[in-house]
Amino acid sequence: MNILYDDVANAVDWISSFGGLKQGGTTRLLYSVEWLAAQNALKQRMTEIGMHSYFDDVGNLYGRFEGSKYKDEVIMSGSHVDTVVNGGKLDGQLGIIAALLAMQYLKENYGQPLRTLELISMAEEEGSRFPYVFWGSKNVFAIANHHDVETIQDSEGIKFVDAMQTCGFKFNTQPARNNIKAFLEIHIEQGGVLEKEQKSIGVVTSIVGQRRYNIRLIGEANHAGTTPMGYRKDAVYAFSRICNESINKAIKVGDPLVLTFGHVEPKPNVVNVVPGEVLFTMDCRHTNKAQLVQFTEEIEADMLRIANELGLEIEINRWMDEDPIPMDNKLIKMLEQICKEEKLSYRVMHSGAGHDSQIFAPRVPTAMLFVPSIKGISHNPAEDTDTKDLVEGIKALTHALYKLAYQE
Repeated sequence: MNILYDDVANAVDWISSFGGLKQGGTTRLLYSVEWLAAQNALKQRMTEIGMHSYFDDVGNLYGRFEGSKYKDEVIMSGSHVDTVVNGGKLDGQLGIIAALLAMQYLKENYGQPLRTLELISMAEEEGSRFPYVFWGSKNVFAIANHHDVETIQDSEGIKFVDAMQTCGFKFNTQPARNNIKAFLEIHIEQGGVLEKEQKSIGVVTSIVGQRRYNIRLIGEANHAGTTPMGYRKDAVYAFSRICNESINKAIKVGDPLVLTFGHVEPKPNVVNVVPGEVLFTMDCRHTNKAQLVQFTEEIEADMLRIANELGLEIEINRWMDEDPIPMDNKLIKMLEQICKEEKLSYRVMHSGAGHDSQIFAPRVPTAMLFVPSIKGISHNPAEDTDTKDLVEGIKALTHALYKLAYQE
């Protein structure tokens, strides 16, 4: 299979130019000028290679090679076209470019597929401009509630609805897609496991479940010099105990559990006042729902105990509770077999980050491939993957699409 290095590298640089920043990196936010230019350029490129290309109501872009025998059975691949602010050149858009190159190769070398090959460039996944995620994939299945976005706006006060309409799109009027027989997404790992283990490909078994919290500790602000240690209701000290105990427990449990205290805001946050309040966040992830629930409930109980011991009040708000999402077992086995047959260096692994595949997987057979991230860096202008690993990943994707779309 002749997937050329230069073709891959040039395609990545091309798509990255839409929203490319002078200092490096890419910013391409939903319904921005840069976003619309990228989607229109992709549409033109799809048309040039013989695809039937079209937008849906909300701005998801599709390109199709119609099937000769089972045209109503769609084999789909792609990812999201939006980026984070000052992001890299691979997150999301690699899945689009890889599917485009793979489908072009198959059409040129094997002709019309038996089943329809369809590329999707999804409008949005990141939630970087507006406080809403998976707008693209949720609209594929008509599960996005327009009431959730009718009143939201970006940091500049531009309303979601106005931005959408300016780009020529509207709320979805179409029913859920029911003809997708398989969805494959290739993505950078966004972590360092594949690079450390010197593997070119990760075959993803599941996407982790997540529980996220906003937590408020309420003590008593007081003079730092005149308040004896035994009389204090120090919110930072309470937080430090919670953080220490929780992380030690997480370390003891071990992989694949991860626990993060990502934002900490003490008040009044000055040098000479005992802090009377701390706002902080907690993010916990695991591939097993029962173990995720058990661990977080234990941590919640620990937090209540520590606050009570120190005479503080605590408010615990769990605002995200997402179940782990397994990938399709048949597709996982197919990808493993391809890697073995083609002597591709791979490992089986889970995804610690969320992806569009988690919206697809409960509804259609879904699988994911990872390629390594250099130094594990993502959402950063330094985000990169060795081109040889990109080529290996696209090879695996191409073989998978061939098996699904060209074989009986």
